[in-house]
Amino acid sequence: MASSFGHSFRITTYGESHGGAVGVIIDGCPPQVPLTEEDVQVDLDRRRPGQSDIVTPRKEEDTCQILSGTFNGITLGTPISIMVKNKDQRSGSYDEMRTKYRPSHADYTYDAKYGLRAWAGGGRASARETIGRVAAAAVAKKVLNYLAPNLEIVSYVKSIQDLVADVDSETVQFEDIESNIVRTGDPKMVEPMIERIKEVRSKGDSIGGVVECVVRGVPTGLGEPVFDKIDADLAKAMLSLPATKGFEIGSGFEGTKMSGSEHNDHFKMKDGSVRTLTNRSGGTQGGLTNGENLVFRVAFKPTATIMTEQPTVSTDKEDTELKGRGRHDACVLPRAVPIVEAMAALVLVDHALRQRGQNAPLLPDSLLPSIHDVL
Repeated sequence: MASSFGHSFRITTYGESHGGAVGVIIDGCPPQVPLTEEDVQVDLDRRRPGQSDIVTPRKEEDTCQILSGTFNGITLGTPISIMVKNKDQRSGSYDEMRTKYRPSHADYTYDAKYGLRAWAGGGRASARETIGRVAAAAVAKKVLNYLAPNLEIVSYVKSIQDLVADVDSETVQFEDIESNIVRTGDPKMVEPMIERIKEVRSKGDSIGGVVECVVRGVPTGLGEPVFDKIDADLAKAMLSLPATKGFEIGSGFEGTKMSGSEHNDHFKMKDGSVRTLTNRSGGTQGGLTNGENLVFRVAFKPTATIMTEQPTVSTDKEDTELKGRGRHDACVLPRAVPIVEAMAALVLVDHALRQRGQNAPLLPDSLLPSIHDVL
């Protein structure tokens, strides 16, 4: 299974939803970075289940252990292993799924590919796999503090169904998002969104929405010009998350309704730097960051497991019906916010390390002008 992500900062997640543990191995973290379990735990607490009355009630502390790669709270430059034990599994809730495929879930496709599956909890297809990503991103953020000290990643719920938040991506702060359980940046939408989630959950159904992310203080030039464009890697990162169905950056699909003269981001000089008057490109041009804010959106579908009868097929290839069991989010959006931030951090730290490795000058500064003269 392709469970690894990144190049210079490479992570491999492991574990199943109802197995003994889940976690991550990080390869490529530079040495001498201060890192403790408390640094990681802060982000894991934002993603864990049971944190409010609008998310799954599964009671997991998600307490992490750093098993390798540090000494006295400092990274060694060797692989870092972080583990979180699963403690509140109720596999009996999934007995019926042993022989019936859950609609819009990974049950059938896993059977088709591998000939078997971990039916309890969804195995690797469970959102519990994202614990490893969030843990790795906590380490990535520590590295980014050195490579890009002004960089700031803020994600928030932009919409739930037809409820759309009015959020200024230029000014919204982390504290604004964490001040409410739905994690939106619009105070007027907090209660309507909470009420909508509770209403849908009471009917045994589920809903989806959109998470928007802004990254401020991005260094110019991150990304690779062809296959590993920064926006392409962000798209892959976000669409690798469970329940995602769409990605757009900058003007996104709305940009198709504009002409070139309307859409182009005109350049200007500001405080000695090249900037743009608008940011319809979403902070990238030619696959490279241009110094403006990265702004993108990720669409999440309604949770596949719902508590009402649905038509499906059994493992014996017979038509049947299935009603969801167990504990599930009626809307994944509030818990998706820190996961979107995590994947953004993993993409950015990987490209920042690649940039440092590729573009660090090989010659003293005194010789560089002669090189430019030749070119």
